[in-house]
Amino acid sequence: MATNYTLPLVLHLILILSLISVVSSVSEKDLLLSFKSSIDDPNSSLLNWSPNSTQYCNWTGITCSSSSPPSVTSLNLQNLNLSGEISPSICQLPNLYNLNLASNHFNQPIPLLLSQCGSLVTLNLSSNILWGTLPDQITHLSSLRELDFSNNRIQGQFPLSLGLLNGLQVLNLGGNLFSGTVHPPIFRNLSSLVVLDLSRNPSLTSKLPTEIGELGKLRVLLLQSSGFYGAIPESFQGLHELQVLDLSQNNLSGGVPKGLGLGMTKLVSVDLSQNMLSGSFPSDICYGRALVELSLHENSFSGSVPESISKCNTLQRFQVQDNMFSGNFPQGLWSLSDIILIRAENNQFSGEIPDLVGVPSRLEQVQIDNNNFTGRIPHSLGRIHTMYRFSASLNGLNGNLPENFCDSPVMSIINLSHNSLSGSIPEFRNCIKLVSLSLADNRFTGNIPSSLAQLAVLTYIDLSSNDLSGEIPPELQNLKLALFNVSYNQLSGSVPLYIITGLPASYLQGNPGLCGPGLPNTCSVLPKRRKSKNSKLLIAVVALTMTAVLMVLTVIIFAIRRMSQRKWSSSAWKSVFFGSLGISEDEIIMALDNKNIIGRGPFGTVHVIELPDGDFAAVKKLMNLGVVSSKRVKNEIKTLAKARHKNLTKLLGFCYSDSVVLIIHEYVKKGSLGDALFRSELPLEWRFRLQIALGVAQGLAYLHMDYVPHLLHRNIKSNNILLDEDFRPKLTSYGLDRVTGEASYQACMAAELGSFCYIAPGIAKDFLFCSEQLISY
Repeated sequence: MATNYTLPLVLHLILILSLISVVSSVSEKDLLLSFKSSIDDPNSSLLNWSPNSTQYCNWTGITCSSSSPPSVTSLNLQNLNLSGEISPSICQLPNLYNLNLASNHFNQPIPLLLSQCGSLVTLNLSSNILWGTLPDQITHLSSLRELDFSNNRIQGQFPLSLGLLNGLQVLNLGGNLFSGTVHPPIFRNLSSLVVLDLSRNPSLTSKLPTEIGELGKLRVLLLQSSGFYGAIPESFQGLHELQVLDLSQNNLSGGVPKGLGLGMTKLVSVDLSQNMLSGSFPSDICYGRALVELSLHENSFSGSVPESISKCNTLQRFQVQDNMFSGNFPQGLWSLSDIILIRAENNQFSGEIPDLVGVPSRLEQVQIDNNNFTGRIPHSLGRIHTMYRFSASLNGLNGNLPENFCDSPVMSIINLSHNSLSGSIPEFRNCIKLVSLSLADNRFTGNIPSSLAQLAVLTYIDLSSNDLSGEIPPELQNLKLALFNVSYNQLSGSVPLYIITGLPASYLQGNPGLCGPGLPNTCSVLPKRRKSKNSKLLIAVVALTMTAVLMVLTVIIFAIRRMSQRKWSSSAWKSVFFGSLGISEDEIIMALDNKNIIGRGPFGTVHVIELPDGDFAAVKKLMNLGVVSSKRVKNEIKTLAKARHKNLTKLLGFCYSDSVVLIIHEYVKKGSLGDALFRSELPLEWRFRLQIALGVAQGLAYLHMDYVPHLLHRNIKSNNILLDEDFRPKLTSYGLDRVTGEASYQACMAAELGSFCYIAPGIAKDFLFCSEQLISY
């Protein structure tokens, strides 16, 4: 009897479970279709999301559980060009643990109702156009392990409630518009964090929270470009699992904490570049022998780099450029088996480049410009077939350039200008990808190698200021040259027509033996032949006519010169460029007019010109020169060019004649501090004022005490402090007394004494009391 009742009951339960399954299936399908209805899908990526389809687990981006009945566990619609609205209906999916809508075009505030997705473990809305603030309700997602809102337009402060998500392992809020202070309590409960990314939030104004150093499981810490200031906390030594540390492009100051590397033994990448850090090189940074990349460039580090860095066998990229390092460059660094990049330009390193015989080098890029390296260039560098850039200008290298120096098949850029190299230029044949060759201002002799014509992509050639002789190879007409500067050599013969017609004549000046159209020597020697009386008469008439025309033109030109009082003769100009600007002195001179004047001073005017690559440069025209010889002007400006500091304007080159000097330096867009102080539309917050004051002091300290020879600014004032886009100060107009001569400098400064309320200490009436201490105080 009991059996008769049991069978119908079992059948009834099966029927109920089936109905529940159908209802659940229909419900999840309808929720997905409701979510789709609020989305714009221009690429029809969700075409198979159809009411007629019952297998919704096979729809694009859907992952379901393997249970019966199946249930949606993951929705991944990344990078499908979707837009519209994120419907909260998705939160009604009971088992949804992963929601990824990254790299789309959703343009709305963060939906508050997303806080109802209580089962979410991963939420990724990165790389959209989300705006507004980060809502406190996000903390209702207590199961979250990964939260990624990076690369949006979220504003406001980081909410303190973020600290309630104590299960978070990944927190990525980089690339937004967060502002204000990062409150330390946020991190006290986030002990499970493995990845923390607050980078690229430039409106933040915060010190680095010491509590971050207590996140013992942290492996990746990205805080670059986020307005952090102050010192690197000592507590960071406690990040024993950290592998990637990026604090670059901030306003950090002070030194690197001693023992930092001793605590971070798993470090793979360290980037502290573009800050205001000082002190010595962090000698223990590779203590764990795992470091691959080290970037300390554009700071104020000083002292020597210890040879112990050569024991870092895993190191691939070493960047310490634009600091104040000195002493011998670590010899062992060159021979590390994995080293790819060495950048140490604009320091005061000394020593020689070692011979790498028997060393299997992978070097690709070497830049050691503007240091004090000496000695010969070793033959072994030519055997490195991975090298694509070698730049060592403004050093003291000497000897011959090895015949095999350009044997690397990928070599693209060679810059050995402003050294003391001698001998002949090798026949470059194997570096078929060479684009730029600069050997200017050396002591090379012999002919210009005709083999250069075989390098099909060679575009920039600068061989100026050497002792080269012979003719310009006519084979070079096969190249599409944007720059071919052979000025101030001993070249002779006829100049190929394509060079005369396509490039400025100034690139040929200083070679009395060259001839051709437009040059002082025109090569117009006619062959001897018998002439008739009529032809002689015709020649006489033509000669008389030309003489009359020339006399008239001479009078006109003389009158114009007298009226304009200008002495600008392109043949009288000489130039030195510290790198390729893609522009000649003739083009610079032609570009200077009253329309692009951005400043006036006692020595002349400052102009802004556009370079061929779209960048801009500032040109300071010094008119009131004393009796300083051209040779001294050249040497003094070269001395100024070697002064490299992040708080000095970078000198790009100069042109000079007997009476005028054009100093070309980087253009700083925000103008001077004087302009900023008197412009209401450019308010200077106190944090910027502090940053400017510190930067000016560091720049002056470098000029007055660290740079050799010591340079006294003598005219420090707000108009000589330029501001870049991040309000970082750059000193300009330093060392002008060395260029103009003392008498001319004092005369020009005297003209300013009665014109301004503020007078710089360096132009006080009694120059005998002017010193580095007076200005640096």
